[in-house]
Amino acid sequence: MRISFTPRAALAALLALPVIVLWPLWWVVLILLALWALVVLADALAAPAPQRIRVRREAPAQVRLGGTVPGRLLLTNTTARRARLEVRDAWNPTAGLASQHSRLDLPGQERRAIAQSFTPTRRGEHSSRQLLIGSLGPLGLARRSARVPALGRMLALHPFGARRHLPSRVQRLREIEGLAAIHQRGQGTEFDSLRDFVDGDDVRSIDWRATARRRSVVVRTWRPERDRHVLIVVDTSRTSAGRLGEATRLDSAFDAALLLTALAGQAGDRVDLLCVDRIPHVSVLGSTRTKVLHDMVAATAAVEPALVETDWERAAAAIESRTRRGSLVVLITPVEAQVLHSGLLPVAARLAKDHPLVLASVADPALEELAGGRGDLETVYRAAAAERARSERAGVSHALERVGAHVVDAPPDRAPQALADAYLSLKAAGRL
Repeated sequence: MRISFTPRAALAALLALPVIVLWPLWWVVLILLALWALVVLADALAAPAPQRIRVRREAPAQVRLGGTVPGRLLLTNTTARRARLEVRDAWNPTAGLASQHSRLDLPGQERRAIAQSFTPTRRGEHSSRQLLIGSLGPLGLARRSARVPALGRMLALHPFGARRHLPSRVQRLREIEGLAAIHQRGQGTEFDSLRDFVDGDDVRSIDWRATARRRSVVVRTWRPERDRHVLIVVDTSRTSAGRLGEATRLDSAFDAALLLTALAGQAGDRVDLLCVDRIPHVSVLGSTRTKVLHDMVAATAAVEPALVETDWERAAAAIESRTRRGSLVVLITPVEAQVLHSGLLPVAARLAKDHPLVLASVADPALEELAGGRGDLETVYRAAAAERARSERAGVSHALERVGAHVVDAPPDRAPQALADAYLSLKAAGRL
């Protein structure tokens, strides 16, 4: 506990100036100083001890980033004396607490609430371990301050801004599943129904046994298979820490992953998530279709980029242990030359032999803007550098496509939709 004087105590000390002017003697100054210190100390001791204030916190457990939620601090005065309190709540700044400082007049043996409002500005975990409570004396000359434990924890979830694109993709999915039956059997199809042959049908889809029984030509139709397994692998290494506009590349990657998860759940597929860098460290496995989106949002809320390189060999081992042959594997990682040097290309080649493989990348929108600059010499040089970077990305994409990966490279505002469209294309082609 710490005792300190207030600005009012300094003003009270100024009342002694006329006495000092009339009797400018050292013993007069000493007596006045002792009297002032005695009054301040008595005022501090008359204040209730901050440790006698019982605190209970009612903080929201979760909030979507960008939203505002209420909270409360409940303070109970266990003493018989009235307490004049100054309260400081030590949340980190990105928790978005509207006011960290509060004043409260708390009668003895009563409880009062301090209303709070949180608007977090950063995804992840926010916490406050304690309150700093100052108890003012009756005269307001001194305060007794102490730290009172009051653990608070709040998780700011991903805002999932790509949710607005889900209805249009679900509508297209329903068209693929219902209105457009597939007439050629593929790896990701199952038998749907029999119908009469019409001009334009593929003769390979004719069911000869059914034709012999009905004495008319009958063809089989196929539909995309349900209950397929989709594994989304998100690269959380140092390359995911780059800022693309107002958010990081990792935030955009999670936005794309969440949209794909919601869409695959509507299609009846099972979705798992794996976050990898040097080691696989966050995973969502075995969730039901109704809970997987919620579990994924909660699990990824506190994930931050790690300043290490991704160990793709270890990531490939983790992928193989969590999938069976034919499962869709989606790697969300930057399509850049240094990523290939880290061993992604041979890993992608091995995965593409056993699984449909989609490699999604979030492109930097600044490259397109810089590539169009032609104002002066410096702008032209920047445009040339941007064009070279784009050319290298195109070369990396071409190398990955040669080994069997389907590459999706789009800026943050279009990456979630592009990944969802790639998934729907695989469904429509019968590959999933």
